[in-house]
Amino acid sequence: MTDRGRILGLGGVFIKSPDPDRLKAWYRDVLGLALDDYGVTFSLTGQDGDQVWSPFAADTTYFAPSTREVMLNFRVDDLDALIVRILAAGGEMQGDVQEEPYGKFAWLVDPDGTKIELWQQTGGFE
Repeated sequence: MTDRGRILGLGGVFIKSPDPDRLKAWYRDVLGLALDDYGVTFSLTGQDGDQVWSPFAADTTYFAPSTREVMLNFRVDDLDALIVRILAAGGEMQGDVQEEPYGKFAWLVDPDGTKIELWQQTGGFE
């Protein structure tokens, strides 16, 4: 493969919403994202597994209970603290926290029905 003309990483996730202002406020107030007029920009340069783009089969149940065609994965620094904030804001987690050798995972659904996966890296990738 040549050094030029290749994908470097995930550039953004864009989703439709029936009420973008309400959804932006929820992501700001509940998940703590620092939004501007365009959304939020993440900088994770130099970390293992910065971003992932992965297609799933059309009949996957991994996005359940969401029926949306997209699921978001956010890398977090303190999963337990974020879960406390989500629950305090009236959010509901989906299932139990799962721990893998490379991190802890938790799930919730945003006000528009999009499933969100939260990931705190706790180890390296093999």
